[in-house]
Amino acid sequence: MSTQRTVAFHTLGCKLNYSETSTLSRMLENDGFQKKAFEDKADVYVINTCSVTDNADKECRQLVRRIQRKAPESLVVITGCYAQLKPKEISEIPGVDLVLGAAEKFNIVTHLKELTKGDSTKISSCDIEDVTGFNTSFSLNDRTRTFLKVQDGCDYTCSFCTIPMARGKSRSNTIENVLENARNIAASGNVKEIVLTGVNLGDFGKGPDGNKKTEEDFLALIKQLDAIEGIERYRISSIEPNLLSDEIIKFVAQSKKFMPHFHIPLQSGSDKILGLMRRRYKRDLYLQRVELIKKLMPYCAIGVDVIVGFPGETNEDFKETFDFLHSLEISYLHVFTYSERAHTKALEIKPVVPQIVRQERNKSLRNLSFMKMQYFTQQNAGQSRTVLFEDHNKNGMMEGYTDNYIRISTPYREEWANTIVDWKIQ
Repeated sequence: MSTQRTVAFHTLGCKLNYSETSTLSRMLENDGFQKKAFEDKADVYVINTCSVTDNADKECRQLVRRIQRKAPESLVVITGCYAQLKPKEISEIPGVDLVLGAAEKFNIVTHLKELTKGDSTKISSCDIEDVTGFNTSFSLNDRTRTFLKVQDGCDYTCSFCTIPMARGKSRSNTIENVLENARNIAASGNVKEIVLTGVNLGDFGKGPDGNKKTEEDFLALIKQLDAIEGIERYRISSIEPNLLSDEIIKFVAQSKKFMPHFHIPLQSGSDKILGLMRRRYKRDLYLQRVELIKKLMPYCAIGVDVIVGFPGETNEDFKETFDFLHSLEISYLHVFTYSERAHTKALEIKPVVPQIVRQERNKSLRNLSFMKMQYFTQQNAGQSRTVLFEDHNKNGMMEGYTDNYIRISTPYREEWANTIVDWKIQ
């Protein structure tokens, strides 16, 4: 009798990738595979890649080398954004057996049945224009929170970004299907919080072909999710400022299930740089969004994405960004150092900012982020907030997040695992 085949996964990048990896895992487990930890030996290794920065590409290559040393006879499958953008480059990495582009990742079961170690690397990809349809994905059994994908692809043309080339046109699930997924997640009995994910979440409502805007939109989606029994908390993973309407903010402010927490990409506090980036707003609109959120929800957490070292960013432009962020009532920053990506318009913009300057600016904003989070936590001192604790014992400690995204660490108590607890902020 043949032994059960084993598979291990590693995910690079965003919450959307995590939701898709979890779905691929369930597909293979349903086909008879046993899931193993990535550090263990397995028959098949699947790496779901990101390609937002150069580091993600390098990390993929390092992971393949690590597998080669540990389990040279195992099959290695690469999928995700890097696989769609540079399939030939990946196929030339020693040890890679299969490269699955955006249209083929969810056909992994079929591809593995046809794959033998030692054959030449198989590439299954297509032009991104041919990628249509929506594949439902959500994470389950991996953690207290579930990442539920409701939208994919992007129709924006930001000059620094490869995501439209890697994921195709903006397209969405239907509200009916999303509600069914939420009910199924609730029925599992383990999940207290759903994080809604997508590439351009606020653009929810485009049909599966990416061409037609339906009658559905993001506000209608969250209103109906709010009524689902069995899910206690929702978060919106990230939403563009131009798509974060006043109506969405007002709804979250009065909802008992949608957490007082927004993550809103800014990218730059300089209107000049926002124009070079081809962003669809100016900083005044961003300020209006933050002011309305804080007016309606004074203790709401606001996270911000920002890119430093974009081509043409002078010291004055960076100071404008720093000062703007310093003045805003925000809680934390995700700081990205600009990284040149092939086939993007940003490559044509001059002058290029030296790497050492990019790194200095990154450090400066990371320090600002630390101070912002410290101040936000102090503002909450004395308040009672709800905390959802994770089911992980880390050296005798456990962690969780308040409704407004303050991380709490406390000695491990089994009865608090995967439980929402009232907590007084110190």
